[in-house]
Formats: sequence, structure tokens, C-alpha cells
Amino acid sequence: MHRPMDESANEEIPSVVRPHTIEPPGLRSTGSPAAGNLPDPARVDPAVLAALLARHGWRRRGGAAGRYSRWTPSGPPGGSTSLLVPDTGAFPDSEDLLGEALTALARSAAPSARDVLVSLAVPSDEIRWWREAPEPAAGTAGAASWTGAEQLHGAARQILLAGALAVRGRAGYHGARHRRRALAALDGILVGPAPGGRDLTAFVPVEAGRPVAVRLHHALHATREAVDYQRATGGMEAFDSAVAAGVSRELTEAVVALVRGSEGAGIALEWAPAAGTPDGCPSRPEPVEFSPGDLPALRLAGARYLRDEPAVTVGITGAVVRLRRSGPRGAGIVRLRVLAGAEVPHVRLELDEEAYRIAGHAHLVGLPVRVEGRLESRGGFRRLTRTSQVVPVQVDDAERDRLMKSLQENVDYFEEACTGE
Repeated sequence: MHRPMDESANEEIPSVVRPHTIEPPGLRSTGSPAAGNLPDPARVDPAVLAALLARHGWRRRGGAAGRYSRWTPSGPPGGSTSLLVPDTGAFPDSEDLLGEALTALARSAAPSARDVLVSLAVPSDEIRWWREAPEPAAGTAGAASWTGAEQLHGAARQILLAGALAVRGRAGYHGARHRRRALAALDGILVGPAPGGRDLTAFVPVEAGRPVAVRLHHALHATREAVDYQRATGGMEAFDSAVAAGVSRELTEAVVALVRGSEGAGIALEWAPAAGTPDGCPSRPEPVEFSPGDLPALRLAGARYLRDEPAVTVGITGAVVRLRRSGPRGAGIVRLRVLAGAEVPHVRLELDEEAYRIAGHAHLVGLPVRVEGRLESRGGFRRLTRTSQVVPVQVDDAERDRLMKSLQENVDYFEEACTGE
């Protein structure tokens, strides 16, 4: 069974070969896909199918040299599934053999069969996480298994998000910046099951997700090298230079979440055979492993990234969605929904009496405002300080109507306190 990365383990599960089709709620096996959902045999490259079978542990057990090969799942011979895969698509019966092989995969009880079908349906790079969890205490195996699976799934999603953030921009700490677009980049990713909370695979579609996979490859290896340097010398300089490779507080925290409570964990990446190896990457990347002994260095790095990431001077255009002050006069707190100028959804700022009055009037007539200031890293780049030049921005009637409608839909939030945002 597979599910999108933004769903928890007890939510809906999509079909293994139709990533956007959602089955009725419930945690269960996806079963055998219908014939109409299988990849088109005419579009399946026999060499790609053979490479995927070998990757997922299937064994080649003879065949006619130069014509076809026979494949069976790992384990003792004599299993119920046996595939005949042509060596090329040039033979008259190649398409028929491929169709029979795909049908057999769909009916196979081997979990790896569904993984192969996923990669054939949507060419995907595969990222695999594993955790060496300690043996659970007697009578708690079920609870430990469920908790481990949830922890693994959450850590994997954090790591993917860190990679997507690094694609949008290199920074020691991203906070709320670029988060919406980074999350959107993860929409098409599917994950396989995590039996016992020890192993999980993500299928990252090449067309939309390869930049994330490539960035993660470089960032994870840079993280490993920086940890080794810190443990050997006590210095943190390697973490500073690792930012250029995509390392960030978000990534170090994600690796901490993966390793915490385990006896060790690792991440392995394999490129989609149909797409080949991306430039600047090895054809078979080495797995990256971390141990509990690495946690102090990772935590120090995360704190360092948070502390040292500088504030950013910006000019933001935004719609006023909240206003709050303690009395009828004086300074007040304003919250803007960012329309342009910064890759964050909202910012909070404190304005003097005159600027607060301008923001209030702009809200009443449905106009956004433009304001300059410094976007502070404290709080995740959600706070604007040293503000100046608060001015309404003229928009056409259609845009004003749209803004007014949006603000009216959120009127319940208008007078809420901004404390803690």
C-alpha cells in the first residue's frame, strides 16, 4: 500500500498505480490493481523492467539467452510468481510477454511487485529510510510497531520537505519562507509501507521531483561529512560550508527525528532507470547512515543555523487580515497576508498610531498596503520589524472585490489576538 507524503498512516490510501485516486478510508492493502490501471505494455522498456526487478530483490533464473529472462521474487525457488521478460521490445511477442508480466506482478503477493508497478507507472527516483529500532518490551510489540511507523513516516516527510526547501533557496534556516511551494513540490510523492516501523520507501516522480532528490543526495552526504568533522575536531565550520549543498536546520532536525529512539538509521537513494543518472551524481549513490552518537553534533548545528541566519530587508505588499491594539489610540499589532515581496504566507508587525490608522483604513476599503522592514529570523521569518512607509496600494476593481470577499470570509479572525503568532 502507498499513500501521499502529507497523510498520516491512518488516513486514506491511494491506489498503487493511480497516485491521485483515493480509496475509501481505512488502513488496508490496496489489493491487485485492475487491468485498466496497469502501465501500457507498449510503453514499458524491457530493460527498465529488468532493472527494477533486480533492484527490488527479484532473481533472474535462466531464460533464452538474447530473447527473454525468467524472474522470481527473492526466496526459495518454486514460488507462485514467475515472469518472462523479453530482453528487447524488437520481438513479435515482446508486447504480449510484457503484458503477461505486468498482470502477474499485479496479482503477486510479493510487496516488491507493487513497488515495481509504481515505478513503471510513473518513473520515479526511490528514497528508502530505515531505522534499527530496539527490541520492544514484552507485551508492547504492537504499540511499539505503530509508534515506530509513525515516527519513521514523519521523519521521512521532514527530510523531503528540507530537500524541497533547499531547491527553492539555500539557507541555514528557512522558517516559513518558501514553505508553500516546497510543500506543493511533494504532492505527487507516494510512500510504501513501513513494516514494524523499520523501513519505508518514497517514490519521487522524476518529472516534478528530481530536483528534490538530487538536492537531498548532496545535502545528506554533506551532513554526514560535517558531522564526522565535528566529532573528530569539535569544530562547526563544516556545517557552515554545507549550507551551499542544501543543509539547513530543517534537515538536521529531520535527521534527529529519524535517529532519535533508534540504534541507528539510514537513507538510500536510487535513480529511476527510465531517466538515467542526473548530472553530478554517482550512478549508484552510497547510503548515508547516522547513529545516536551523531545527535549532539546535529542538535548543535541546528541551534547554530537558527542563531546565525540573518534578518532580511524586504518590501512587502499584503492584505490586512487582523488588527489589534489595547485602546482606541496608540500603536497596534497588524497581521498581513503576503501578496508579494516575501516567500511567507503571513507576517506580523507593530505599527505606530499613524501607520496603524492607515492600515485600518486600507482594510475597510479593501486595499492592500505596502510596507518596508526587516523580516526577522526569530519566530521563523513571520515578524517584520523596523517598519516604515506604510502606504495603501491601488488595485483595479476586480482585484479589490476579490480581496474584500477574502477578508469577509475571515472576519471571525479579524479581532483575534496576535500573541503567539
